[in-house]
Amino acid sequence: MSKRTFRVREGEPLLDIVSLGRGGPSESGGRLTPAQVEQIRRTVGRTPEVVVKVLPRASNDLKAVGKHLDYIGRNGELKLESGDGESLSGQMGKALLDDWDLDIDDVRRQTSLAATNGRKVPKLVHKLTFSMPPGTPPEKVSGAVRNFAREEFWGQHRYAFALHTDEAHPHVHLVLKAVSEQGVRLNIKKATLRHWRSEFARSLRQLGVEANATERAVRVKT
Repeated sequence: MSKRTFRVREGEPLLDIVSLGRGGPSESGGRLTPAQVEQIRRTVGRTPEVVVKVLPRASNDLKAVGKHLDYIGRNGELKLESGDGESLSGQMGKALLDDWDLDIDDVRRQTSLAATNGRKVPKLVHKLTFSMPPGTPPEKVSGAVRNFAREEFWGQHRYAFALHTDEAHPHVHLVLKAVSEQGVRLNIKKATLRHWRSEFARSLRQLGVEANATERAVRVKT
């Protein structure tokens, strides 16, 4: 196998981190921001990565939403926490359906479906999970989701969540009403998920938990 020789010009550093991180002429001098440098440090140091998932659509009618709410509350065994900070006990699926006026949303979406010749029915709710690797304090994961949801959704979208610790990795199930109080429908895109991951990780760090939100492509290269 032939050997390659790399030559470094006099006065040139062996590894130019600034040039490797250059994003284009639009950035100021091509230099990394402090936030980007910190992001790289966490990624290279293998800081635990947060996971935010949108569960498959499956059935999303009123009955299915009620069942899912009861499921994340383990049919009354676990407490649900609402966006208003209330701690809800018992089987709360039907009560939340009424409180969120999902029956009205269901009528509207069925009417919309009939008018669009059977296109995909819009969701009543988004079913999300937020999780961290084993060993992360469960109460910190729950607290981070609480803070994240308050900043992202309070006053706009109704939501409720519950912490699950029945698996090695602590995780929180969050049910989010798809239509806001102002009548605006939330459509989750890739950019939305990237933002949510970043904010969830930031909320964890504010609670003293090392957390990172590196994009998959960057993690693979690293």
